[in-house]
Formats: sequence, C-alpha cells, structure tokens
Amino acid sequence: MAVADTVFLFPMKLKINGEEKEFAERLNLTALLEQLQIRPARVVVERNCNIVARDAYGTTLLAEGDTLEIVHFVGGG
Repeated sequence: MAVADTVFLFPMKLKINGEEKEFAERLNLTALLEQLQIRPARVVVERNCNIVARDAYGTTLLAEGDTLEIVHFVGGG
C-alpha cells in the first residue's frame, strides 16, 4: 500500500496563516485549497518558508506540523 493510500487515524495539524487547523486526512496542496474554498490561480503558497510552484500543488503532500502562508492577490485601481 502506498503512503498516499494510507488512512490516518489521527487528525493532521497544519498552521495556516498563523492559525492551527486540523484535517481528518492527509492532503496535497490542491486538495487543501479546495477544502478552504480558495482558487489556486489567485494565491501564492509558502510551505515551511519555501514558495511552492503552482504546478507542484497537486504533488505536494502536506505533513503534520507544516506551516503554510497563503497570500491572496488583490486587484484594484
């Protein structure tokens, strides 16, 4: 069984924009943004002090204790 197919019995804790949140399952970055109802095209994500390339969101598996900063683009004039 691959790690991605493993069912985790304990919630995964992530720190997102300074706030600790729990998730029932292990997620990749795309799935996390979907759960948070955030459109990937409008944000930049930093994971543990490293910017994640948008084309890597689907393959970036999040782990217990990860710290994420999600920065939204805001238009205006």
